[in-house]
Amino acid sequence: MKTIKVVAAVIRDGERVFATARGYGEYKGWWEFPGGKTEAGETPEQALVREIREELTAEIAVRELIGTIEYDYPEFHLSMDCFWAEVVSGELVLKEAEAARWLSVDELDSVKWLPADRELIGTIRATVGNK
Repeated sequence: MKTIKVVAAVIRDGERVFATARGYGEYKGWWEFPGGKTEAGETPEQALVREIREELTAEIAVRELIGTIEYDYPEFHLSMDCFWAEVVSGELVLKEAEAARWLSVDELDSVKWLPADRELIGTIRATVGNK
């Protein structure tokens, strides 16, 4: 099975996290944490800064690694490095996603998460919920 290596940012603003709805493909309309594929020669952190700039126009600071999610989709294996992040300049402007929301801990279950991203919800709830 082919492995796809990606990075994801859990962008935090106080007790809220930023999520986007996919605007294309088989999982169109499902929610995820923004990010994308790592390019050759990039560290995961560099890839994340580039992806957020390309997809959301903002500059972020990448913080601690939350963890790496390993998930088997029917067509491929996803390996996703997930980091805490925060916006340091600019506004989050959607260029590829069809929607976005800032979600509080109590709202995390209000959207339909991609299966791999759902794996982060417990950690986010425990971390953000405890300030």
